Amino acid sequence: MKKFSTATAFLAFASILASASAMSRPLSPEAHAQITTRCEFLPNAPDQHLVVRGDTLWGISAMFLQHPWCWPQVWGLNRDQINDPHWIYPGQIVYFDRAAGRLRLGVPPSAGGNGRGSADVRLSPQIRMQNLDKDAIPSIPPGDIEPFLSQPLIVEEEELANTPRIMAAQEGHVNLATGDKAYVRGDLHGGTSFQGFRPGQPLKDPETNKIIGYEAVYLGTLKLERAAKTDNEAHTFTVVSSKEEMGVGDRLLPVPPTPLLNYMPHPPAQQVNARVVSIYGGVAHAGQNQVVSVNRGKNEGLDLGTVLELYRYGPVVQDTTDNKRAVKLPDERYGSLFVFRVFNNISYGLVMQVKDSVQVGDVARSPE
Repeated sequence: MKKFSTATAFLAFASILASASAMSRPLSPEAHAQITTRCEFLPNAPDQHLVVRGDTLWGISAMFLQHPWCWPQVWGLNRDQINDPHWIYPGQIVYFDRAAGRLRLGVPPSAGGNGRGSADVRLSPQIRMQNLDKDAIPSIPPGDIEPFLSQPLIVEEEELANTPRIMAAQEGHVNLATGDKAYVRGDLHGGTSFQGFRPGQPLKDPETNKIIGYEAVYLGTLKLERAAKTDNEAHTFTVVSSKEEMGVGDRLLPVPPTPLLNYMPHPPAQQVNARVVSIYGGVAHAGQNQVVSVNRGKNEGLDLGTVLELYRYGPVVQDTTDNKRAVKLPDERYGSLFVFRVFNNISYGLVMQVKDSVQVGDVARSPE
């Protein structure tokens, strides 16, 4: 498994570090106690790190902190500040101020000053727009999650029933590929760009065994060429891209807006005990930087950037030293999960910093 260099967490480091007023205020004893309890620095943390292209905010945080996700406690940020991210860029330097127990963001001496003190960089909040600065360090590796932000889709039962559907293929074609024409019926609601989906396998809650959703299979994209003129006429579409072959009966949904890729990591607002429902792609095990779903979502308070810790569910075994009494072994923590897409009862998460493979049924709970 490749090394995960995700640095969502450090986004805030840089932001608050850069703000001298926020950084200069001393922490209260209570806040300091909480930080030292939950957000300890690594004993082998480096004195500094030069930010380079390819870094991520989580990865930079992981160089300094035992729990990269806990920077909000380190800086005492509220949720409004977390949702208003700042940026760091290649060429800046992260300093570990050991005396103050803080991280600071500065510039190299060659860029002016000595890289510390008055040379500290003041970063101002950036408006979150679709055309984000390409030079800014991302929160987590964009390439690992970007396809999952708009392509995999969790749907409730019958949710796709009233969406536009492919009712016929180009003459002589059974299946549709890139460049083929598709004939569609249904209300387009003024849309012109769509994605094709096919209802997939039901997702069952490992705890209740009840169906909590369906993972629709992403097929590709289609573009409207000619809208129907009458109620009994079909719309004409062209397949723009094809991940899998499309056919009669497949459903269309509008292409979603361009996703925003910078998320602030944080523990859930309330205690969460979830289970892994599925591993995307239908495989039995997931490794680092792979995507899994869990049986908790918006209804349980999860949102973008929620961090959960992964545990192997401890089995119940017989204690042969005590008349074979049934004893549950403790759940063993082996990694983290970064939630990046949330539905009502299910969420997608990126597997991070794992020591073992993820399996369906594993526990995902609030960080301790």
